[in-house]
Amino acid sequence: MAATPKKKRTAARILAAGAGLATVGALVAALPAGASGTKGGGNHGRYVDVQLLSFNDLHGNLEPPTGSAGRLTRLKEDGTTETLNDVGGVEYLATHLRQAREGNRYSVTAAAGDMIGASPLLSGLFHDEPTIEALNKLKLDVTSVGNHEFDEGARELARIQNGGCHPTAGCFEKGKRFRGADFPYLAANVTNEKSGKPLLDPYFVWERNGVKIGFIGVTLEGTANIVSAEGIKGLKFGDEVETINKYAKVLERKGVKSIVALLHEGGLPASGAYNYDCDSPGPGNGISGPIVDIAKNVSPQVDALVTGHTHQAYACTIPDPAGKPRTVTSAASFGRLYTDTTLTYDRRTKDIVRTAVASANHVVTRDVPKAEDMSRLITRWNALAAPIASRPVGYISADIDNPLDATAYEKPLGNLIADAQLEGMAPADKGGAQLALMNPGGVRAPLVHKASGAEGDGVVTYGEAYTVQPFTNMMTAVDLTGAQLITTLQQQVSGANQAAPKILQISKGLTYTLDMTKAGADRIVVSSVKLNGEAIDPSKTYRVAMNEFLAGGGDGFAVLKEHKNKLVGASDLDMFTAYLAAHSTPAAPLAPPATGRITVVK
Repeated sequence: MAATPKKKRTAARILAAGAGLATVGALVAALPAGASGTKGGGNHGRYVDVQLLSFNDLHGNLEPPTGSAGRLTRLKEDGTTETLNDVGGVEYLATHLRQAREGNRYSVTAAAGDMIGASPLLSGLFHDEPTIEALNKLKLDVTSVGNHEFDEGARELARIQNGGCHPTAGCFEKGKRFRGADFPYLAANVTNEKSGKPLLDPYFVWERNGVKIGFIGVTLEGTANIVSAEGIKGLKFGDEVETINKYAKVLERKGVKSIVALLHEGGLPASGAYNYDCDSPGPGNGISGPIVDIAKNVSPQVDALVTGHTHQAYACTIPDPAGKPRTVTSAASFGRLYTDTTLTYDRRTKDIVRTAVASANHVVTRDVPKAEDMSRLITRWNALAAPIASRPVGYISADIDNPLDATAYEKPLGNLIADAQLEGMAPADKGGAQLALMNPGGVRAPLVHKASGAEGDGVVTYGEAYTVQPFTNMMTAVDLTGAQLITTLQQQVSGANQAAPKILQISKGLTYTLDMTKAGADRIVVSSVKLNGEAIDPSKTYRVAMNEFLAGGGDGFAVLKEHKNKLVGASDLDMFTAYLAAHSTPAAPLAPPATGRITVVK
């Protein structure tokens, strides 16, 4: 196993703030004359091969993810696709990473945010301490923050970095104090509004035998729009490109010329297959989304971009401002993939030889031995969670899916959740809701028919329901005019959401046509928007159920902040479990709801 830098616990500065080989992402070319061809680069040659292992968007998935969350699509040589089932799980991720490091003298492991947050109950119930413990054991060297690192606010992120027992829940294991992350969280573009100083360390320099690589970590500039405002008061989220370029110059002045950006923002490849070649027919031609413009403007001083947020898989090259190809990667989500990138370091120039950079995504298969230390960790925390997690809350007759494909706009599980929210907020004394809207990113996993433990097939446990709805958002019922409701639907595909649409999950009775052959707000066919068969009247007032996140304008739905007469109800999770209990029994399990509320024209 390759050695990793011995890390001192980073006393990160938190300001007071309230297996298969995937696609080879081009750039593979002949090494410069005289370059070392040995694995690990050797000790004495001019050129050293540094192995960069990376992943993103783990979201506390320690146990093997189930259903669609544990699948990948593979593109076959004949152009057809096949589904790979049963991938991911930290016991297997650990084994794959440790095997990948073997024989590589220079190996560094990095991540691009959302390691925690929106986690299954095994981690989320304990405020993600189990996941940080697992990442410490994985020998993660560095990660950027993602938007979900702010789910519980900046103060909780400080505790995650530096350790200590939770301020209200306390210590979860008798005699044990949470030690925090052994690796630094980087947040170069998250600053104090008054002082302008970074919330966390902006960069980290990895060093081995004189080989230095700098890492700059940023989250997406729009983080403030997709997390609770209360936890990030006093913080500013800056432009990704400006911030990376600023700290690339800082590192350069410090003599660090080899630089990798860890960026929690991503792209959308033209295919959902993890081994799709997004460089065919030309560099980066098969990928869209925010990462494209970012990559084209980040300084040529930066040698590679490790990205995330969109939960997609790609290993592409996108030209830098000088027109030279540069590798840009993402390893999907939930620990189903990891990326192996070779960075050829020139000892003379202290820089990366760009023409020799190669990246590939690898599947985290479950045909390798489980990492015993991870198995022990999971068993230990499961014992603490079991009394809560194993309680049955409902019954289903088949999988109720939550497809991860970015073009699967209407999802069976999204329909179910929206229906549950409408039912919970419809009574006059609960809000009198006529329809419900659910943000797609709040649906975190499918409901799987196959038993995850001893509960039996078709039984939905509290732990499984929690994995689907882990945020405990409070539900609200608000007044919106018909015009505001139509604008809400238009904001799914325009403004902040134009490049990467966020299609709301809608309750039964609401129907409309989404025409993806058009652009921006025109994609919503206004005349098709109906509630129980009647056209929406722009001047009429409707009672709409939604969670607090959406009611605050989250996910780019600015018009929702204009609501009136808000009434707060129970949490989304409580409404979800209440709906399952009311509509299912062992003898009459709940069937997956039909789709068809949204008619999509492609």
